Order: sequence, then structure tokens, then C-alpha cells
Amino acid sequence: MPNDSAFRSPSRSEFSIVNGRRYHLRRWGDADAPLLVMLHGWMDCSATFQFLVDALGDGWQVAAPDWRGFGLSQWNDGSYYAPDYQVDLDDLLEQLSPDAPVTLVGHSMGAMIAGLYAGIRPDRVAKLALVEGFGLTDTRPAEAPGRYARWLRESRQGTPYSPLTGLDEVAAKLVERNPGFPHDRARWMAEQLTEARPDGLIYRADPRHKMVNPVLYRLEEAKACWRRIACPVQWVIGGRMWDHPMAKGVFDTLDERRACFANLREVTVDGAGHMIQWEQPERLAEVLTAFLR
Repeated sequence: MPNDSAFRSPSRSEFSIVNGRRYHLRRWGDADAPLLVMLHGWMDCSATFQFLVDALGDGWQVAAPDWRGFGLSQWNDGSYYAPDYQVDLDDLLEQLSPDAPVTLVGHSMGAMIAGLYAGIRPDRVAKLALVEGFGLTDTRPAEAPGRYARWLRESRQGTPYSPLTGLDEVAAKLVERNPGFPHDRARWMAEQLTEARPDGLIYRADPRHKMVNPVLYRLEEAKACWRRIACPVQWVIGGRMWDHPMAKGVFDTLDERRACFANLREVTVDGAGHMIQWEQPERLAEVLTAFLR
């Protein structure tokens, strides 16, 4: 099982106040090197990029936050809403690079946040890589009553996690969902995603993230943001594109999503599903290096 010292580029932790919350930030590399800001996905954490950073090698400084309610960052007192992450990202980038636009690499939820932000604040993003994060399935207004009803029910009842028996169980689940993920790396990742407490092992993520979002996803709003992006954009898609439960509604509409980006490159990584940075970090590093340099 790898430990932090076994990695080519071990990370270091920092904590700061971002948009009024205590945020954990994972850093790699030399502070004088070009900055990459990497944004993790839902139910993940900043450690997800360790294997990718190792594959990228020297020449970069990488900063990756744990989003609010994930990893070691502060939890909300109530529900989580997508616009809050825009404010968090805006404040974080002001701290990391107040005088220059940044390069963003986002995965899944992190890519969706980054994609919207690059259209909302096009002057703040120099290059944008979206890894498996091209938006969600569009919704219809008629879905709102049922969605709100479910949200009210889950707000009353909560959405607790099922008990975890140990790290081997978590690692086995990661490998089952991501068959190209080596077991030793999955075991290390399981440690980063969980926390041992007196009453047992729990995920390092607020269980309220499991609640349904009462705000419907509106594809037309996302497309309006994407059309305002001024920087080059790299899409990276896993070759096993259908292995994610929400994939079909997105992939059926990829052409209309593509058309929103004025300067778009696209690469499909064979041998990977949704978690490309786990299953094919070396290939993902090649794609990003070609794009970023």
C-alpha cells in the first residue's frame, strides 16, 4: 500500500478561510512554477489528483481544494447549492492568483463548476480542462414539485451513510466501480476518503450531499455560460462512457453542448471510465501536458 512518502510528488496541506469557511487546500510542486488549480468531483476530495500529479512530473505547482463539505473542509449547517461553489472558487482564485488568470482542471462536479465559472468570469481563466464534466441531464419544470417534496422529506429524515466495516471494504467498492484502479492505490484512496472515529469508519463528506438538490439543472443556463468562455478548452472523456448512471442523458446531447465552445479540443481516453485520474493517470497527464504547453 503506498504512503505519501512513496509518491513522486508528495502533497502538503494548508488551511485558509474561503468565502467565510475553513477550507483545506492540498499543494504540490514548486511555488515558482506555473500554477494549475485542480477541482475534484462529488463525493471525492483533493487527494484524487495524487496519481495525476505524479504522472505530470516536475514543472508545475498544483493547488487542489477540498470543496466545502468534503475532505477536510468545513461542512455547511444546512443544504448545499451549486452557486455557492462559484463564490468559493472566485474567492480561492483571488487568494491564489489575484493578478493573473489561472488554468483550471476540473473533474466531474469540479469540471461543471469550472465550466460555468469560465463563462461567468472569462477574464479569470487562461485555459480550461474539463474531465468527465460536461453538465447534467436537462430537467423540465414539471419535475419541480416532486423534487421539492423529496428534498423536504430528506431534510426531515436525513440521509445517513451505511456502516463501513473497514478500509478493505471501501477499497473493494472503488475497484468494483473502477476496474482499472490498482488495488494498492485504491486502498490509499480509501484512507483519504474516510475517517476513523470511536463509533466506526465514516466517509469524510457531509451526508447532506446525498440529499436531492431541490434546484433543477437547466441546460440552457449552462450553455449560455459556456458560450461566453474566451479561453481554449480541453474535453477529456472516458472510453467506457456508459458506465456512469447519469451518462446517457448527457451523451445523447453532446453535440449541442460541444457547439457552445468556441475553442474546443476533445480526447477520449480508452481503458477508463468516469474516474480517469485513477484508472489512466499517465494517459490523462499526456493529454493535459499537450494542451497546457
